[in-house]
Amino acid sequence: MRNLVPGHPSGRLSDAWRFCVGTGRFELALRRDYQDSLALVQREIGFRHIRGHGLLSDGMGVHQPYEHAGARHVRHSFTYVDQVVDAYLELGIKPFVELGFMPSGLASGDQTVFWWRGNVTPPSSHREWADLVKATVTHLIGRYGLDEVRTWPIEVWNEPNLKDFWQDADEAAYHRLYEVTAHAIKDVDASLQVGGPAISPGSDEWMTRFADFVTERSVPVDFVSRHAYTSGPAQHVPFGVHQTLRPASELLEQFGLPRRQLAGGPLAGLPVHITEFNSSYRPDNPIHDTAFNAAYLAPVLAAGGELADSFSYWTFSDMFEEVGIPTALFHGGFGLLTHRQVKKPTYHLYAFMARMGDQLLTRGADHLVTRDATGRVTVLAWAPVDVTGGPPVDGHTVRLSVPMGDAVSAFMLRSSVSEEQGNAWTAWCEMGRPRSPHPRQLDILREAAEPVRSHRNLPMTGGFVELDLTLGRHEVTLVELTAVVDETPPWWDDSRILGLGEGIA
Repeated sequence: MRNLVPGHPSGRLSDAWRFCVGTGRFELALRRDYQDSLALVQREIGFRHIRGHGLLSDGMGVHQPYEHAGARHVRHSFTYVDQVVDAYLELGIKPFVELGFMPSGLASGDQTVFWWRGNVTPPSSHREWADLVKATVTHLIGRYGLDEVRTWPIEVWNEPNLKDFWQDADEAAYHRLYEVTAHAIKDVDASLQVGGPAISPGSDEWMTRFADFVTERSVPVDFVSRHAYTSGPAQHVPFGVHQTLRPASELLEQFGLPRRQLAGGPLAGLPVHITEFNSSYRPDNPIHDTAFNAAYLAPVLAAGGELADSFSYWTFSDMFEEVGIPTALFHGGFGLLTHRQVKKPTYHLYAFMARMGDQLLTRGADHLVTRDATGRVTVLAWAPVDVTGGPPVDGHTVRLSVPMGDAVSAFMLRSSVSEEQGNAWTAWCEMGRPRSPHPRQLDILREAAEPVRSHRNLPMTGGFVELDLTLGRHEVTLVELTAVVDETPPWWDDSRILGLGEGIA
């Protein structure tokens, strides 16, 4: 059956998918490979904000206590913060500020998380924590201007509903931290955006209790945030994990949950930011490297903007060290890119989305169709995936009648990634999974990572182009259609390209 695409836009396509992207801890941005990777992502995709952990952890050196004249003092140092934020802004991306983790000199305990030991205990002094928050925000405003920093959402902590990320998952202690932090931020300037509670899946009732708390205490809140993942418990193997997956539709369910929970209450209508999402919550799950991941997430990118104001892919790069330094180029990292800028299939899903128009024509279970201001029509289509482990569908067909106006024909450019095409992970496996590819191997992997492209001139009938897209295993494809204006000179004859035919002596 062929789907008829309407000729008139049904609305604007949300770009909530590009509002924010995740990153490894803040200090990693000082490294060359990180900045090279982010520059590539910004050229070809163009995210607006970036969020990661560790702004206030010891590695950034912001909180530096010292003794002088028999008294304790604190110097707030922003040497590294300035370098990181300067680099971000030069690349056209703004911080989505996450306040955490606890500096060791201000921590009430020694519990840490991750290989790099972010402290996850409450502050030993809420007054000193408030001073730290005020100093940080005041510095950012002084360096970058109030009008700029007003556009940076400020989120309080990360996943406090998990014992690994907040000591004992103490909800009352988090509420106290949020209250102190929100007031400290608003004391600097009331127009700054502050929100939370940045919860992980599994403790959804935290959101409603957070809403009750801030309402009863008149605590400022400008947005709410949570995370979304669909993977099951980790099945550990050396240097990696395997996990089951629930259907991708459950990601959309999680995206929409905050609005459903807050409907009818005082926080109804606040922006909802999904500040982390992916298939797996582990940075060592090989699913992230595969074409499966791209096809799995395609319907989420296509529809997620109807449910949340942003949803931030976790993360843009494999430059990420929560479970230690990676031991191989492909290691199941979260990134759209590996180290050394090898593109994964999910990278291309995002790059395809970046080439789509902003006028939504139609959306279906396996396709998204848009138009831009020039009249160019774009079709994103994806093959279905089976999270139960069944064989990938090969030969899935998407049939569309696409409106193109009064032209005689349309030029079609098709770009595809799948199990066999545009898939550096497959090439790496066939190469023998070299842990540290030498330069020639890296060149091969980068070439293998590029989408396969084809082009055709398609006839039009009654203002429509008939598309029949047959998709390979776990394929995601982008079709770009532009009306042809034929400027072939009247004397030209392609059959004479070898000099044969009329006029030969």
